[in-house]
Amino acid sequence: MKKFAFIGAGSFVFTRNIVRDLLTFPAFHDAEFCLMDTDSARLKAICECCQRIVTASNKPAKLTTTLSREEALTGADGVLCTVFNGGIDIWRHDIEIPKKYGVDINVGDTRSVSGIFRALRNIPLMLEICGDIKKYCPNAVFLNYTNPMSMLCKAMQTYTDVEVTGLCHSVQGTVKMLAEWLEVPKEEIDYLCAGVNHQAFYLKLQRGGKDLYPLLREKLKNTEFYNKEIVRNNMFLNLDYYVTESSGHNSEYNPWFRKRPDLIETYCTHSTNWNPGLYAFSLNLRLEREGHWRDEIDQWLEENPVDQISLEKSEEYAANIFNARIGDHTPFLFNGNVINDGCIPNLPSDACVEIPVLADRAGYHKTYVGNLPAHLAILVNTTARLENLVVEAAMEKNRRKVFQAVCMDPLTSAVCSLDEIKQMTDKLFEANKTYLGDYQ
Repeated sequence: MKKFAFIGAGSFVFTRNIVRDLLTFPAFHDAEFCLMDTDSARLKAICECCQRIVTASNKPAKLTTTLSREEALTGADGVLCTVFNGGIDIWRHDIEIPKKYGVDINVGDTRSVSGIFRALRNIPLMLEICGDIKKYCPNAVFLNYTNPMSMLCKAMQTYTDVEVTGLCHSVQGTVKMLAEWLEVPKEEIDYLCAGVNHQAFYLKLQRGGKDLYPLLREKLKNTEFYNKEIVRNNMFLNLDYYVTESSGHNSEYNPWFRKRPDLIETYCTHSTNWNPGLYAFSLNLRLEREGHWRDEIDQWLEENPVDQISLEKSEEYAANIFNARIGDHTPFLFNGNVINDGCIPNLPSDACVEIPVLADRAGYHKTYVGNLPAHLAILVNTTARLENLVVEAAMEKNRRKVFQAVCMDPLTSAVCSLDEIKQMTDKLFEANKTYLGDYQ
């Protein structure tokens, strides 16, 4: 019987989806799913939903819950992580302080100045979790879903020897979206996607050996489709390759779309996939969801009686990877976050990149991608080198290096002077001092 530890099981959608996905594999029909969270009320509610899925599956799997990370990890064969250090009360400062300096951030969990400070808070926590894995389940397969993905994985893969990779749903999610737009069966699309998390590009997008990009260009002449993802579609039409993560995210990863109010109105107020794409709304939405999480779960329970629950597997990679590593060992190819090691030669060798990875009984096998197109390499190199600097700063608790990393952020540098960036960074350190401690 395999044991899976969910660290941060309070993630309602994610936890129930992965439990359901794991139950689709015979090797895990009798597994133990140990759900761990620090919020006992949320944990109890999530467990109720997951129990309904287990009951509907008619499998002998069992659910356990705990507030103890040690208890969850002890004897675990697989570990999934969806935690974060600091809730909305601190996250809002990462958005509100830059906003006063003209840096208008949308999602704020992965990149730009807000992603940098989120990384500084979360890197110590993730290293603690790795330490506990090494102590309580040293052979476990560890899959991380916590953002900012690249920086957290870079830290864990560089400073621990735990077997860990990071997963995101943007690669397969974007292929599904494009397949629907192009009216092509998703299973018939052959693609190669590489870069860094949330900033990976489809270097190949084909069907039966035929390039699909000309068809996509033709489709985007129709405003109905162009307006679905304005930022990403604009990037594709100018950069010639489609990027993985949504417009809402990508609008804050570069200097082109959010540096002036008129540009925000043109590109970011509508169809950013984080409607309506403005900070005030995204914060209010998160606050509203935080205050009504119990209502969301109650509604799901009401709408999903045992005899009507769908047991269809989602498109998340996690269950397939666990099956390849510790289940029936069917090899599985996925896009994972790993140290580059020359797989993309024109990105830093020590950067965390998102590339095709093969999982099997023996472990993870990286694939050689080759160089990114020159113009994409310039964009992605900025991200990769900046993120390397942030991880270095976090490990050294070096305040100066954090400031210099923020200076290199494309959106921040498009809006602020160096002196303004220094003032902004100092205020963010002050707002985060409870979580960060003393940076020198």
